[in-house]
Amino acid sequence: MATTPEGKVKANIKKYLNNKDIYFTMPFTAGYGASGVPDILVCHKGRFIAIECKANGNKPTALQAQHMTRINEGGGIAVVADDTNWQEKMKELFE
Repeated sequence: MATTPEGKVKANIKKYLNNKDIYFTMPFTAGYGASGVPDILVCHKGRFIAIECKANGNKPTALQAQHMTRINEGGGIAVVADDTNWQEKMKELFE
């Protein structure tokens, strides 16, 4: 099965977080959860971090951006990671 460019970003971040033993979950809405929630939710050293994964050049949808704004306004951290910046984002957040 081929992995999408966005799927590769998610897989790289999951591997990074697992290697660092950092707690995370990936919400699966399937009609039950809230649409637009970032792809990866992390709890690390008392911080709530939300990571929206995108293929290079893609931007969050309006609904995703709204969730990210609310997370940032609530004192959490919400970032967009893509195939060009995910390593940099992980270093900024966790090292």
